[in-house]
Amino acid sequence: MRFRWTLVAAIFGALAVGIGAFGAHALRGILSPDMVKVFETASKYHFYHTFLLLYIAHLLSNESIEENKLKLLQISAWYVSFGILIFSGSLYLLAITEIRILGAITPIGGLSFIVAWILVAFSYRK
Repeated sequence: MRFRWTLVAAIFGALAVGIGAFGAHALRGILSPDMVKVFETASKYHFYHTFLLLYIAHLLSNESIEENKLKLLQISAWYVSFGILIFSGSLYLLAITEIRILGAITPIGGLSFIVAWILVAFSYRK
């Protein structure tokens, strides 16, 4: 049975809306302008990569997908999920707590996003 990536994407999407709304309404008067920008960056990348995950889920729904493409896309979906958690998660926490060391792990999430996009591209190779 294939992992339910559409469900995961839907959960990430709901979280992106909820967290983004929280940031826009509850944190505007609390966070410094710099930290608002950090929070907005986290939210944008959270949304962008939720859409990528939804696209990957759509590609994986093709029952006749070749085995090598299936594996690349499944691995890519894991990288996207990890990237959302690490990249956006660390930035959300940085914005709220202003603990600067959290910014040190953000590039790990960014690298995960890059790997995910490259794997999607390789899945189109013949």
